Amino acid sequence: MWSRKSALIGVLGCFCIYTTFLTSVIASSQESLLGSARVVFQTNFGDIEFGFFPGVAPKTVDHIFKLVRLGCYNTNHFFRVDKGFVAQVADVVSGRSAPMNEQQRAEAEKTVVGEFSDVKHVRGILSMGRYEDPNSAASSFSMLLGDAPHLDGQYAIFGKVTKGDETLRKLEEVPTRREGIFVMPNERITILSSYYYDTEMENCERERSILKRRLTASAIEIERQRMKCFP
Repeated sequence: MWSRKSALIGVLGCFCIYTTFLTSVIASSQESLLGSARVVFQTNFGDIEFGFFPGVAPKTVDHIFKLVRLGCYNTNHFFRVDKGFVAQVADVVSGRSAPMNEQQRAEAEKTVVGEFSDVKHVRGILSMGRYEDPNSAASSFSMLLGDAPHLDGQYAIFGKVTKGDETLRKLEEVPTRREGIFVMPNERITILSSYYYDTEMENCERERSILKRRLTASAIEIERQRMKCFP
């Protein structure tokens, strides 16, 4: 009896180690797909930052980034929060509380060809919403709150959450109600504003700042040594 129990514990232990290893491998492979652009949604529950996979879904990435640059997601909201599954951003055409200008509406009404890939639907992934038509994705997308392998290959993955998992966990605690197939929050989760930046430019600015400080320190040291030798 004890030998069977020990064997079972050993199998479970190996499975846990394998699962942890697999999760680490997936996370590492996702990081390698990320471009340098980052977008931050400032919500009434905290900030969420995400990056894009331009090599996986270039048309989708370009479309979503244009919507962000135009400010289309400002005053929009998460219409769906299904704990352990998805937090879904509403379509900006109907989800914003502020009216859209002509340029915003023109981009928001565009649809994107379905760019389906082998990237897996795991927690933190960004996945486009769509209707039955595989080429009907517009501006609604989901942030995965858990692994959802049944979505793999069916919806276009275009990026992942890079910061703000604590905000996603707050969203999961919001009281919800069920309406048909959707689990919806009882209070409005608003995207107050959004902004974007480039990590490569940020790194360059940081490196320039460090180099400038080092050069200044070096010049001061040279002057100190010169004064010591030639008082």
